[in-house]
This record gives sequence, structure tokens and C-alpha cells, in this order.
Amino acid sequence: MLDRIANKWTVLSVDALAAGTMRYTELHRRIEGVSQKMLTQTLRELELDGFFDRHVTPTIPPRVDYDLPALGRSLQEPIGAIRGWTERYINDVERARKRVFAASEVDRARP
Repeated sequence: MLDRIANKWTVLSVDALAAGTMRYTELHRRIEGVSQKMLTQTLRELELDGFFDRHVTPTIPPRVDYDLPALGRSLQEPIGAIRGWTERYINDVERARKRVFAASEVDRARP
């Protein structure tokens, strides 16, 4: 379950649907960098687990909308906390990466 809810595309999908019901194309536009294949897979998995609801309107072509039921909405608070932590500490993480990378370059340069 942790793999599912901590997945990058899950986090971004839940965050996008926090704004309300959306069609597939709207979600795809809002989730930067996700491929159609990955978004489709993510939406199917989240629907299967009860985190997303999928509503099909029988029109031509069919209209498909996604939204968050109570279980999906329950992820908004923890995902918001993770987003807040990321925004607060991303610069610290980047500095640490640069420091470790620089140290490993010095080690490789030594005879």
C-alpha cells in the first residue's frame, strides 16, 4: 500500500483532483511530465484501490470523469504535508547532493 500512495504519479494525481472532478485530458494537462500510459495505469490502480471514482457518461464519444471519494480525499492531508516538507527543504537536499557529489569527485581525483 505504501508503494501505491507514495508513488510520484499518485501524489500528483490526488493533488490535481483536489481541485475537483476532471476529465482524463484535464488531468493529463495538469500533471506535468506524465505519459498517457503511466497516467492510465495510475488511474486504473487508484480506482481499483478505491482512491478514485471513475464516471462514464454514455455519449459519443464517451465522457469519462474522475474524482476523489472519501478514501481519496483522506490522502490530501498527508500529501499536503509531504508537499510542504518538500518545498521547505528542497534547497537543503540540493546542497547536500552537491556536497556529496563534490566530495566523491575529490576522492576519484586522488591517486
